[in-house]
Amino acid sequence: MTEKKRAFLPYGQQYIDADDVEAVTAALRSDWLTTGPAVSQFEADMVGITGARHAVACANGTAALHLCALVLGLGPGDSVIVPTLTFLATVNAIRYVGAEVVFADVDPDTGLLSPKTLRSAIDGHMNKSSLKAVFVVHINGQSADMSGIQKIAQEGNLKIVEDACHALGGTQRDAHGRTTPVGACAMSDLTVFSFHPVKTVTMGEGGVVTTNNDDFNDRLRALRSHGIIRDAAHFVNQDLAFDQTGGPNPWYYEMHELGYNYRATDIQCALGSSQLKKLEWFVARRTELVKLYDQSLQSLAPAVRPVSRVNFGETGWHLYVVRINFKKIGVSRSDFMKKLSELGIGTQVHYVPVHRQPYYQERYGKLNCPGADAYYAQCLSLPLFPAMADEDVSRVVDGLSSILTLNT
Repeated sequence: MTEKKRAFLPYGQQYIDADDVEAVTAALRSDWLTTGPAVSQFEADMVGITGARHAVACANGTAALHLCALVLGLGPGDSVIVPTLTFLATVNAIRYVGAEVVFADVDPDTGLLSPKTLRSAIDGHMNKSSLKAVFVVHINGQSADMSGIQKIAQEGNLKIVEDACHALGGTQRDAHGRTTPVGACAMSDLTVFSFHPVKTVTMGEGGVVTTNNDDFNDRLRALRSHGIIRDAAHFVNQDLAFDQTGGPNPWYYEMHELGYNYRATDIQCALGSSQLKKLEWFVARRTELVKLYDQSLQSLAPAVRPVSRVNFGETGWHLYVVRINFKKIGVSRSDFMKKLSELGIGTQVHYVPVHRQPYYQERYGKLNCPGADAYYAQCLSLPLFPAMADEDVSRVVDGLSSILTLNT
């Protein structure tokens, strides 16, 4: 009898249970499908988890980043520092509003923006008066050194946006040793989360911006829905806005600036709230798997090394990334990934440095970011998701070992 073929193990996968299905079904059977009570509940849940004063749900993480650029008032003539090792959306959001990108390098061992690389980006920019903000990216679940970054940003009067799409459920430590959840905005102005299926928590698609700034909150809510405001205190057209008694007309609204249709639906947010109830378990299980990987991969060192760890808070792991010197072992990364795929093991690369993308090379020329290039050359994301069994980690490590053995 032949051995039964094992199921393919993807690098990431959502976890959906009966509670999630019931939550979505209840939303579908309700009177609301979009911008209803489930959206408000999800936002309240995110406030409870992050500790921020406000949480604003929107269509996806890209929309959330764009909204942040808008509420900061970024535009033509402004420049924003962004680490080159990130997904395209972080950088593209700057261009959406007409501002220019200043690429910062990253630590080659962690992939994170550091105070050193931030300082280098500032010092290397000719027009320092144009610098208005820095978008910090937390990679793989590990948070950047927000305390050190905040200090440098404050010196230059730069606003701070945290792209925490990888880091939900983690914590951060400030210069005084105080710990707050990622998303509390204790050392930033705005924080962005994504709820794509491979993230720790999913809504299918969805995003959230957290902030402690009341004015930012108001503008985020208007801009995600066409720029519409319904607060009578801010109405401009008095003759249209109010009836003969001086009360606001019940149908009336105004648009004071150009907005977008970036709303999230009740269907998405019902799933999001159900998923958030499992966040503690999601983070704990991912942490267990990471520790098991760390232990199991010791036998493959130094050929395979887990990405270096930082100590700026507790990590809510999103990806498990190893670094492999493919040139040294005599196998291209492409072939290595294909061999793993043949063994039923999925992998991915996070990310191609954005400064290498043709659009940005054409706009800014070919840049030198040795830290990001070094990280990119060796990084490989291995399977990591809560439904994995301990035996799956062994299967991945055995697969890595078999390829290395064939090429040594």
